[in-house]
Amino acid sequence: MNAPVFDNRDCGTCPIRHRAVCARCEQDELEYLDTIKYYRSYEAGQPVVWSGDQIDFVATVVSGVAALTQTMEDGRTQMIGLLLPSDFLGRPGHEKAHFDVTAISDLTLCCFRRRPFEKLLASSPHVSQRLLEMTLDELDAAREWMLVLGRKTAREKIASLLAIIARRESRLRLEDSTDGCTFELPLTREAMADYLGLTLETVSRQISALKRAGVITLRGNRQVTVPDFARLIAESGDDADGGMLP
Repeated sequence: MNAPVFDNRDCGTCPIRHRAVCARCEQDELEYLDTIKYYRSYEAGQPVVWSGDQIDFVATVVSGVAALTQTMEDGRTQMIGLLLPSDFLGRPGHEKAHFDVTAISDLTLCCFRRRPFEKLLASSPHVSQRLLEMTLDELDAAREWMLVLGRKTAREKIASLLAIIARRESRLRLEDSTDGCTFELPLTREAMADYLGLTLETVSRQISALKRAGVITLRGNRQVTVPDFARLIAESGDDADGGMLP
């Protein structure tokens, strides 16, 4: 994803403010957050935090994408989640990271020092309620992803991932995805294969099949256009409301 241009001293120009944990903050709360925030940038492939590390901050993804991965005892790793722009990183009340977090693309985080942020949570219903909503959205997304990985075909998995990313991009831009949309694919095909439990060859073959069918168009390796969002949803095996088709 292309990193948006923003003034890191002014929350009013933040491109993800309307969907971030601070979306409903009053001016005094924003002023407090401004005293405890700082920015960190990571290059693609750079680790953000390792599982078990002490973590003294929580953060919102401003631009780029990060992967959550877990390593098993025999050294195998599994990508178990993605952090997209406006997603929240970290768990207030927990001093250690529970997963490895790695930048997939160039990544910018808006970080808040953990203890002062926890203090704000205790006194601000605006922040605590928004964080609860985001946590519940994350739980819903995890349940949806269990369905994608467990019950869908390779083609449906690819279409589902593209639909999820398209919806997120449209919401960030305050656009309607049903009118069609264009976005930068944040994952390499290798990362898509890892995330979806497919081979690289299968991912490439299914993307090419969706392109030939006119469901998507591609410009270069990463720019995806969805002319008709309903067709993409149909390819994902879901109905218009997000449930699986019979």
